[in-house]
This record gives sequence, C-alpha cells and structure tokens, in this order.
Amino acid sequence: MTSLRELALAAAAPASLRAAIRIGLAEAIGEQPVPVADLARGLGVDAEVLGRLLGNLRCYGVFDQTPGGIVHTDTSRLLREDHPQRLKNWVLWVTEPWTWQLWPDLEDAVRDGRGHFDERFGEEFFAHLHRNWEESTEVFNRSQTELSRITSAAIAEAFDLSGVKSIADIGGGRGYTLATLLEANPHLHGTLVDLPAAVAEPDPRLRPGGSLADRSQVLAGSCLEAIEVDADVYQFKSILEWDDEKTVLALENARRAGRPGAKVLVITNIVDGSPEIRYATGIDLLFLLNTNGRRHTLDGVTALVERAGLRLDGVTAVKPLLHVVEATIPG
Repeated sequence: MTSLRELALAAAAPASLRAAIRIGLAEAIGEQPVPVADLARGLGVDAEVLGRLLGNLRCYGVFDQTPGGIVHTDTSRLLREDHPQRLKNWVLWVTEPWTWQLWPDLEDAVRDGRGHFDERFGEEFFAHLHRNWEESTEVFNRSQTELSRITSAAIAEAFDLSGVKSIADIGGGRGYTLATLLEANPHLHGTLVDLPAAVAEPDPRLRPGGSLADRSQVLAGSCLEAIEVDADVYQFKSILEWDDEKTVLALENARRAGRPGAKVLVITNIVDGSPEIRYATGIDLLFLLNTNGRRHTLDGVTALVERAGLRLDGVTAVKPLLHVVEATIPG
C-alpha cells in the first residue's frame, strides 16, 4: 500500500527538482553546510516552504541535512552548472511546462495507439517548439549537449575511424559529439547537420576561428527533407526516436545522400537493453506524447534500418548506456 501511495505522488519529485533548479538552489550550496534560513535569505525565497521542498528532495538522495545545514550529495551536484557531468538542463527539459500539459493525454494515447500533439497544437512538435517556446528550444539544445558530454568520449573510443575520411553528424545539435570525434581523429573531416535553431550557435570548436574549423562545416537542414552532404559515415545519435515512418524517411535520405559502401550509424538507448529501465520506459512515453515517437527495442530499430534499404552489419554496445546499430548503404 505504501509504495503505491508514494508512486501516485511521484510527480512531486520532478516538480521539486525543477523548482530547485529555477531558484538556483544547487548553485547556492558550496562545500560547507548552509542553514535553510541562510539559503532562503540568499535566494530570496520563503524559508519554511524551502525546507518542505528540501524534505521531498532528500527522500530521493538530492541534497542532505546535517547539524550545520544543507549539504550536497553526488546526485544534487549534477544540478550545478559547473559539474562536468551536469544534468541540469536535461532535468529542465523533461519538466518544461508543456510536459505537464501532455501527460494527461496518455490515456487517449493508450486507447488509440498514438500521441495527439499535432491535434492539440495544430502543428508538429519541433515546429511548434521553435515557433512558440523559444526558451524551451534553448533548454533542449543545452540538454542535448549535456547528454553528449556523458557519452561522446565512449563513442570516440568505441569506433576505429582511421580508415574514414569524412563523417556527417545528422541532427547533431550544437556539435559536441562531432567535435569530440574530430579531436580523437585528426585526419577526419566532419559536417554538422541540424535545424537552424540548433546550429545557430555551434560548439566553439566548430565555429570560424575555432580549433576544428578547418576540418568541419556546419549546415542548417532537416534530415526529414533531405541530407545534402556526401560522407563516408552518417551518424544519427539519439534522434531517430520519432514515429516509424519519420525514422525510416531519415534513414532513406541518408541512403540517397551517400555512396554505395558508406556507413550509417544509429546510436541510441535500447529499451530492452537499458540498465536504467525506469528512465528508458519513462522517456519512451514522453516521446509518444510529443512526437508520436518511441524509444526502440533492439528488434524494432534493426527492422527500421533494413526497411530503409540499408544492409544491417551488426549492433555494438557502448558503455554506459548506448547501443550502436551499424549499417551499410548497398550498391
């Protein structure tokens, strides 16, 4: 009974996380304990309610209480802007105001098998995001860079690109992963392709005058319309999570763009192979509601690769959380 009651009120946890980030709580706590009253005074918030907020967060290991005041935990440090593996913006992204509007639609999605974002807002998710929620668009771009910081080094270590001359990172956001791959492979040339809002401020290393500017280019475009770059490798990292038709279309566009023998890499979290199953299944449902998308199973994503006319070469696990589906553009 207790666990079910707690689960039914679990929405308090993401709401508390979001409130903590928005008021700057993690940034206000350093290496020494801080009394709640002092925190509230410095942040300009109500001390009594701040204490109640912290009471909820401490249940999940976010911050801790000592005789001297509030201190950080390993988890709460991830909410700080200066943490090398921060998840501050990712937490903001999955708790943006529009997410609270969409969760009640889950019942209808279960009944008829699809999300209803287009019907509710009159256009598809990312078009609406860029048009109406400018701040949320920026949060999304920052959140994707945060996730890339966690995984990019592992991706660079996992693949031998010594025989590859060029790589196109399709839907690569601001280009953190591409820049990491270029730094690890000095012979490699890279092209970053994403929507205009994403590539407007690319990774500093890829900008004119940046350390990788002479080995990279940045192109604005949508992989759902066309991919206008010739490369030895086309990389799709954590973006092919739309509905199946759009995913196949993006892969087909890569097949049309590339030469026979060029490689296509689909880098993604696999639901049935995830050590973080609560995260994987939760984000899967959010994708359903905002883009009518999904987090794939292994069989599901490999079937889509083959459906797009690519030759499936294999699947490689990349620690800590990713799988890479490798395919070739046939002759």
